[in-house]
Amino acid sequence: MRVLIVESDPNLGWIWKRHVERFSAEVTLVQSQEAAVTHIEREEIDIVVLDLILGGGSAIAVADYCAYRRPDAKIIFVTNTSFFSDGSIFQHIPNACAFLPSRTPPEDLAAVVEHYGSAP
Repeated sequence: MRVLIVESDPNLGWIWKRHVERFSAEVTLVQSQEAAVTHIEREEIDIVVLDLILGGGSAIAVADYCAYRRPDAKIIFVTNTSFFSDGSIFQHIPNACAFLPSRTPPEDLAAVVEHYGSAP
């Protein structure tokens, strides 16, 4: 399972990365839209863990590019805001599979990643 984590906070991203790696995943952590797009362009991925509020760019742009370039990759959005809390993210982003609060325990986030990453 190849996972891309896009999180502006390097400490939070590192915690998520370490937990997801426990499921034998190959995990790359980036902090900006530009770095995420470059990775999506060059590397195969199965799952993207994407913070909805990026400090360096737009998460929606990353998700849109991913839907174009890697249509089979699933996106798990995480956020600390109520934006899209009505579930409308699933209408706008075709490969969105989950929408979780940033405060979700890292082991639970990793389990969600493993679930969607191992699904056919």
